[in-house]
Amino acid sequence: MHGGRQAAYTARNRAALILAAQEVLADIGLDATIEQLAAHAQVSPRTIYNYFETKDALLSLAFEQIWQEGVHWAYDGRPPGEDFQTVMTTARRLFRIRNVRPLLARVLRNTMKNPAFAIDLAWSAGASAFTRAAQTSGISVADAERRLYLFAQCYAGILQGLFVSEELSPEDADVLLGISLSLFEVPRAQAEKLTSAPLVLPAG
Repeated sequence: MHGGRQAAYTARNRAALILAAQEVLADIGLDATIEQLAAHAQVSPRTIYNYFETKDALLSLAFEQIWQEGVHWAYDGRPPGEDFQTVMTTARRLFRIRNVRPLLARVLRNTMKNPAFAIDLAWSAGASAFTRAAQTSGISVADAERRLYLFAQCYAGILQGLFVSEELSPEDADVLLGISLSLFEVPRAQAEKLTSAPLVLPAG
């Protein structure tokens, strides 16, 4: 097979396996076995190993891709960390993905049952953007890294309440997000303004 055609064939097969893995994450979660992945993709386990070194490598890439697509949707073309309002708007849009990106919502329901995974996700999703936004907005805070760690714990808890236990509504999540901003010494009135501004959801 010609090199270009081979590369396209490989890319198509990898993309199909990643999509199948996302659907398995939505149905089963991170504990899915290689056999379950293979059955859903209608291939053999050997075929999966032809494209991915391990099962966890496939699941990790599948999650990272669908999460980044969701974050990109939530930013709606704005630069990550452009300012504090953009970061808050993005976080609040992600609270409301259930009807816009239902597959991602189902993936979060299963994957975020793992507290350590949830905290790692919240940290990786928000730390750099939050730091840039705080600097851009003139918010200077001592012990920023420790405060970011605590904020990640709060954000992870909010996401778990929304997608795992489903005890929270998006509006409840907005209120809790505003309260968590006290970790960065954001005045209460400003926090309420940041988390209650009119919200427009981008098209899916």
